[in-house]
Amino acid sequence: MKKKILVLCTGNSCRSQIAEGYLRYFAGDRAEIYSAGIETHGLNPKAVAVMKEDGIDISGHTSNHIDEYRHLDFDVVITVCDHARENCPHFPTKAEIVHYNFPDPAKAPGSEAEIGLAFKKVRGEIKKYCENFIKENLL
Repeated sequence: MKKKILVLCTGNSCRSQIAEGYLRYFAGDRAEIYSAGIETHGLNPKAVAVMKEDGIDISGHTSNHIDEYRHLDFDVVITVCDHARENCPHFPTKAEIVHYNFPDPAKAPGSEAEIGLAFKKVRGEIKKYCENFIKENLL
């Protein structure tokens, strides 16, 4: 049976979307990957662009609220920001909760070039984390 993995962030617009893309890529058909937020902010176009640069298309992803998944019994919930971990509403699950706080590139200051570099840096951190997570938990 495939593991069900939920990636949870504040707005489900950037970090959780990037993580969903990489987890799907690295897990292949060995897991069902979802992402959600404790709020919904829409899909961040810079997240879509930075993932496209790495060959992963997340343009079809949607920004989902955690309540949309209350009926699913997840095996793992990965929180990717401190705010989501601290404010996640409780819902019954047997899921293992895993946490890693990634910086929010959408809040990076500076020029467009500097913001672009922030997105690439966070993308790299999330990619490495997701690849290791799949190797350690699914392979």
